[in-house]
Amino acid sequence: MLFVVAIILAYVLFRNPEVENFVSGLGNLSYLGVLIAGFLFSFGFTAPFAVGFFVTLNNNNLVLNGLIGAFGAMISNLLIFSLVRFSFKQEIFALEKEIKKDIKRVEFMRETEDLISNVIGSKIKHYLMYIFIGIVIASPLPNEVGDALLTGMRKINLLVLAFLSFVLSFIGIIILLAI
Repeated sequence: MLFVVAIILAYVLFRNPEVENFVSGLGNLSYLGVLIAGFLFSFGFTAPFAVGFFVTLNNNNLVLNGLIGAFGAMISNLLIFSLVRFSFKQEIFALEKEIKKDIKRVEFMRETEDLISNVIGSKIKHYLMYIFIGIVIASPLPNEVGDALLTGMRKINLLVLAFLSFVLSFIGIIILLAI
């Protein structure tokens, strides 16, 4: 519900001609604004405001603005990932211990995972998950969902995450800037 309210507020704010003129007239300071908007692009409640900024920006250099915005988004994605991983580390280990204790649940989960792996294959399952996470990160949807899914994967390299976050955010921001 709060996400919908944020979308409505951003729409009303950026439909105001004064705000639109202000964003368009930032000149050289627009790069700092693009970096901040890129940082806000990854957070659920601030993403609509970042989208509004990117759409109303008087775009002189599409690629440079996309790179700067993607750098800001990458920083915030790494921050979200680190916070979620640190915050839920104990819960993940506790859940794993609890699952090991409950044999029926383990059997059900194993059977379900085997069924999914047999139907679509384990490699395809991982690729589909990465594609879904990539779509979430590239879009102005709350990236907390994608970062939380990545947190459950034990063997994720931070450099790979940073690279993927940068590239996917760049694609999403370029699309918004091109509008």
